[in-house]
Amino acid sequence: MAASVSCHYFSSPLTTSSKPIKHKPSLSYTPFTPSQNKGPIRHFAPLCSSQRSRSSEIQEKEADWFLSLKKCAVSVALSVSLLSGVPGLELLSPAHASTPALPDVSVLISGPPIKDPGALLRYALPIDNKAIREVQKPLEDITESLKVAGVKALDSVERNTRQASRALKQGKTLIVSGLAKSKADHGVELLNKLEVGLDELQKIVEDKNRDAVVSKQKELLNYVGGVEEDMVDGFPYEVPEEYQNMPLLKGRATVDMKVKVKDNPNVEECVFRIVLDGYNAPVTAGNFIDLVERHFYDGMEIQRADGFVVQTGDPEGPAEGFIDPSTEKIRTVPLEIMVDGEKVPFYGETLEDLGLYKAQTRLPFNAFGTMAMAREEFENNSASSQVFWLLKESELTPSNANILDGRYAVFGYVTENEDFLADLKVGDVIDSIQVVSGLDNLVNPSYKIAG
Repeated sequence: MAASVSCHYFSSPLTTSSKPIKHKPSLSYTPFTPSQNKGPIRHFAPLCSSQRSRSSEIQEKEADWFLSLKKCAVSVALSVSLLSGVPGLELLSPAHASTPALPDVSVLISGPPIKDPGALLRYALPIDNKAIREVQKPLEDITESLKVAGVKALDSVERNTRQASRALKQGKTLIVSGLAKSKADHGVELLNKLEVGLDELQKIVEDKNRDAVVSKQKELLNYVGGVEEDMVDGFPYEVPEEYQNMPLLKGRATVDMKVKVKDNPNVEECVFRIVLDGYNAPVTAGNFIDLVERHFYDGMEIQRADGFVVQTGDPEGPAEGFIDPSTEKIRTVPLEIMVDGEKVPFYGETLEDLGLYKAQTRLPFNAFGTMAMAREEFENNSASSQVFWLLKESELTPSNANILDGRYAVFGYVTENEDFLADLKVGDVIDSIQVVSGLDNLVNPSYKIAG
């Protein structure tokens, strides 16, 4: 099991970076000051007036009423932004968002979205084993059970635990049969640990030790996630031929990003653990891991931190992406979006371009610390090295119904210390990003090629 990482505190203030900031004309109105953003970084333009054709009158009516609602929210946000200087609708560098896709009404009234990064990663695995999901769900529900104050919550936790234990006993044969042959021994070992751990959780509940529940829940869900990963037998599809020679992450990898905080009296440095999902974004995740192994991000400053996103990846000099020394040109990666029900990602087109207004992305912008690639406004395949982490939901980016899903390539989630992303500021320095596990899933690593 991966070791936990933590943020380090100290009592004396840190100095602020005096590094000069480059400036470049922005492509649209932005309310951000130079002290908040690195000059070359461009922002999404708040475009909200155009409409798309629909295949039926019902869809048009749904779009009309939602667009009216969205226009109202956009107007309020823009007014606040213009009057106060508080960031409004701008988003990720170096791109601008085109007109937001209108989510289907059924999405808006669907059940509560999954916001936990660990759960999102588990459900994003390319597996179909109902038995393990029936163990997973009650363990995840413990989080909701613990929202009840005091020891009363333990009654619900006990029901969750018994349900998970029963599901494991009844479904163990089906779970074992779903393991990949090459990983079966490891999967069975994890199942045995899970079984013991459930008994330990039951004892914790009986002892009314509420404080011990969360850590044990996390341990058990890690076992469940490991079993589910052991069900994936190889890489499940072929990447399109035009991208097959690029660095590809065929599986998952975990990295630790250590950030030196320059001007915070409470935090000196923080280590963020990030899980990268190559099953659903092999080209995007592979490009990032390749840059990590080149130490591309080491020593780079945080270049945007406006309360909505944290962003970095714009190198020194005029280029706004990674210049591959073997070609002396900026290396770009295509927009890469995996959709529920599809076996292969869509490349080069947004879901709006494809007319897939009802489609749900496999890696949604649901979690605090969702990691994705920035790109040019009107060029889907222009992403290179600039990455961002979403800090919060807003009225314009609710889970399952936002203006980001299907337009920007998500390729991972911060799974530890994600809350500390909100404390980062422009000028804080990425000390290092190091691969903790999964480097063997990277194929075609360009960092090994001299020059």
